[in-house]
Amino acid sequence: MKKAILILTALIVATVSLAQKKTTTSATITFDATTSLDAKPKAENKTVIAALDTKDGTVQFEATIKNFSFANPTMQEHFNGKGWMDSDQFPSATFKGKIADINSFDLSKDGTYNVNVGGDLTIHGVTKSIVTPAVITVTGGKINATANFTIQIADYNIDAPQVAAGKVSKVPKVSVSASF
Repeated sequence: MKKAILILTALIVATVSLAQKKTTTSATITFDATTSLDAKPKAENKTVIAALDTKDGTVQFEATIKNFSFANPTMQEHFNGKGWMDSDQFPSATFKGKIADINSFDLSKDGTYNVNVGGDLTIHGVTKSIVTPAVITVTGGKINATANFTIQIADYNIDAPQVAAGKVSKVPKVSVSASF
């Protein structure tokens, strides 16, 4: 774990030194797997590491699984356990992708840009390609990015009994936001 933190810190320092690369260690990911049977499977992680290269459109996120916070401590324990995310074996989720048509707009100018982002999402040790719409807003040189999408829990080899019982959505909503 210490080695991973050291590597991530080095990555952030290296990317900060380049002007076209923007980074943050406080991006947010929310996970909403509520159903009509249970309104509690919601979590939020406000310590997500994110990087954006404004020149080539490369986007990266890394979320530590144990940093997802639930209102119910028992639910958080289950989420990190072997039947779910097995956060000891799979400590993080990552996304590595690219903004489509990055050359069709200028992120150095104020504006709101509706874009598509495609790339590889890795959860629970399984990598799947995804494409999702996103909104990038530039105001006074500050870049904010948001995206909302769903995932199929089964696609990531997560087979918890709560899903089969209908207490947790098979297709949870994921929201990502970052300010660079």
